[in-house]
Amino acid sequence: MSHWDVSTYESVSEEKFTQQIYPRREPALIKGVDIGPCTKLWTRDYLSEKIGEVPVKVHVSTDPKMDFISKNFVYKTLPLRDLIERAAKEENTEYFLNSHEYYYLRSLGSDPRGREIADVKKQFPSIASDITVPKFFNDKDFFSSVFRIGSSGVQLWTHYDIMDNILIQICGKKRVTLFSPDDALNMYLVGDKSLVIDIDNPDLNKYPRFRNVKRYECMMEPGDILFIPALWFHNALALEFGIAVNIFWKHLPHDLYDKKDPYGNKDLVPAARNP
Repeated sequence: MSHWDVSTYESVSEEKFTQQIYPRREPALIKGVDIGPCTKLWTRDYLSEKIGEVPVKVHVSTDPKMDFISKNFVYKTLPLRDLIERAAKEENTEYFLNSHEYYYLRSLGSDPRGREIADVKKQFPSIASDITVPKFFNDKDFFSSVFRIGSSGVQLWTHYDIMDNILIQICGKKRVTLFSPDDALNMYLVGDKSLVIDIDNPDLNKYPRFRNVKRYECMMEPGDILFIPALWFHNALALEFGIAVNIFWKHLPHDLYDKKDPYGNKDLVPAARNP
């Protein structure tokens, strides 16, 4: 397995992103771009005061390596204030599974049936103005903005998205590992997810082709932005309690996307029709 650093750019303008970075169709770590006061404002106390009563559906697991294929987690709902309090600690007196459990929130729409698209402006309007989203895409192409919170140590399953997106790190440090779409045959896929859960110590007897992948990696700090092109596999490891926001947009003609897909991770319509 070969290792490469994700290309890093400083103080990127909209023009530089759209003309120089975006056409490369490769991940890019962007530093020094104004994302508003959120990195200073979004403390545990501030978020608890502003949005603490909002109920959120959370992944809870006794294993920090969360696996969407085997479902080694349960879904639980609790007020966001309680989630923040629990996720920021290594051990809790109140818990669902055990005192050392791990928490991961990927915000959803307000529709309890899960059919509404996540949008920070709609689900968390009192804090939405704290974050400034760079103009790296046309407003008409916007799909969703996803609020994320995770315990220290949480590592999310490797997967790809069908839309371009930027990950904006607001609190805490995170390692993100990415793999090119060219390595799809080496990723042991089930849908959009890889069976190789432990990417740092993979079982190469079980997944021998994984040794051929080209691994890209970067460390994210508060204020950093990571551009993740569509179809690039990515795996995120929280090195600390973390808060982030993902922005997804449609980079292809809109009629190619499944209109009944609130998560933006279903295959494009032509691919779904011709598996």
